[in-house]
Amino acid sequence: MSEKRPVVLIIDDDLDLRCSIERLLRSVDMDTRLFASTPEFLTYGRPDGPACLVLDVRLPGQSGLDLQRWLVANDIEIPIVFITGHGDIPMSVQAMKSGAIEFLTKPFRPQELVEAIHMGIARDRARLENEHSLWALRQCFESLTAREREIMIHVARGRLSKQIAGDIGISEATVKVHRGNLMKKMKAGSLAELGQMADKLKLMKEQMRYRDLSHQYLP
Repeated sequence: MSEKRPVVLIIDDDLDLRCSIERLLRSVDMDTRLFASTPEFLTYGRPDGPACLVLDVRLPGQSGLDLQRWLVANDIEIPIVFITGHGDIPMSVQAMKSGAIEFLTKPFRPQELVEAIHMGIARDRARLENEHSLWALRQCFESLTAREREIMIHVARGRLSKQIAGDIGISEATVKVHRGNLMKKMKAGSLAELGQMADKLKLMKEQMRYRDLSHQYLP
């Protein structure tokens, strides 16, 4: 996966402060985007690559905390470093409980902000790498035949080839052929690794959900 350059998104209605933060971050080779309000940021949207949001708590119209709640409600993951000149403990607790990286009170030390942003970008980079890895895993799973998917679930449950053969009504030799093929397609080096892949794909949960739905419609 070719990684895009990280970007720091700065939302603050104070132009001087926005520009000051921009100069600070450019001095440590960070790309920035500046916004005076939440609507400006929402028009721009979330970058595709690693990002961190430096967000003022008090903004005209929708506050920084309102934006954080909106992002969480819409499953838009982006690390947030809050900055405020009017912070209090309940406010900071609320922000941190909702996943904020840091809650800095103005005036803050430049190094504190830089360190918090580095932490946020590292967290976002790890999230993106995990999403890409999961996407690649799903692509491998989609390449399996229906029978191979069925056998993968049985293997993930810890069933032996002989048991699987009895469960689905085919020969043990055929089970082993399917298992070998699916392990090659999934690029799994061992049965244990295949089980870990099944966990990441949540195959067992999906199977249980399917069974529960099926039982609801049984006469």
